[in-house]
Amino acid sequence: MLDDVDERATNGNPQVDRWMSPKIGFIGLGLMGTAMAANLAADGRELCAYVRRPERINDLQALGVVATTRRPDLFDSDIIITMLPDDAAVRNVFFGQFGISESLRPGVIHLSMSTISTGASAALLLEHERRGQGYVAAPVFGNPDAARARQLSVIVAGAPVSCDRCRPVTDSLGQTFVIGKDPAQANLIKLLGNMMTATTLEVLGEIVTVLRKRGQDPQQFVDIMTGTMFDSRVHKNYGSRLVAGSYKPGLTMPLALKDVRLALAEAEMAGAPMPSVGVVRDRLITGIARGHGELDWTALGMVASEEAGL
Repeated sequence: MLDDVDERATNGNPQVDRWMSPKIGFIGLGLMGTAMAANLAADGRELCAYVRRPERINDLQALGVVATTRRPDLFDSDIIITMLPDDAAVRNVFFGQFGISESLRPGVIHLSMSTISTGASAALLLEHERRGQGYVAAPVFGNPDAARARQLSVIVAGAPVSCDRCRPVTDSLGQTFVIGKDPAQANLIKLLGNMMTATTLEVLGEIVTVLRKRGQDPQQFVDIMTGTMFDSRVHKNYGSRLVAGSYKPGLTMPLALKDVRLALAEAEMAGAPMPSVGVVRDRLITGIARGHGELDWTALGMVASEEAGL
């Protein structure tokens, strides 16, 4: 993981300087986006974040992030990062009724770090290319704590020259994996990776429930398994959170359900059933129906406990 700021001197040529230190616009200042923008600002990068609510400006300023409620303040950006909840939000920002795409200069790069569908990613690529703009998909694995610690895994795909221009930015946020030229492939990897986490949370929730009903200490089980066969960050972090009943988001259940539905749609297009993910979908729907929609997707463990009468 590369956390250091690029301290190479520039030669005074404005074109070279903008290549080495691009002006960054940031749209999508939720939990993840705020942590990411704060890290980029801490690196000394020229960054301006768009927010809809003026009351957020002072809070972001305290984190070192310059914020604005005026979209035109982003129009001279070299790279615009989006960290938004879904396909529609990303499309609307650029190509909706008040979208910014027509006001951006040719050559600007849209660095899409949102978890969106492959179809939306492919459509965004075509729209940006038609305007002479670049598009790079760079969805991330990790929660807000990982974002703050610069431990995100960033899955990058797009035109090589555009990926190279974005590389200092993605390296500042965590570990970069450049996987090819087709942006949609990065989004597919992100969706399927999230399904590995989702099914892990479901299984962990079921196991913790069984252990509790049998009178055993579930943390002891988590410690044994994560110290031997399941020594992964997902099992360690989420296992302990499930045991502790820690459901602070993170990724809320409705957003997790959105990702599950997108992944199931991809599986259907591929003619490859994912029955275990179908179970997770139903459990998320149950959790939301029971009023747990504001909780993290670790609340799948709560659903398992409720189903068992705990």
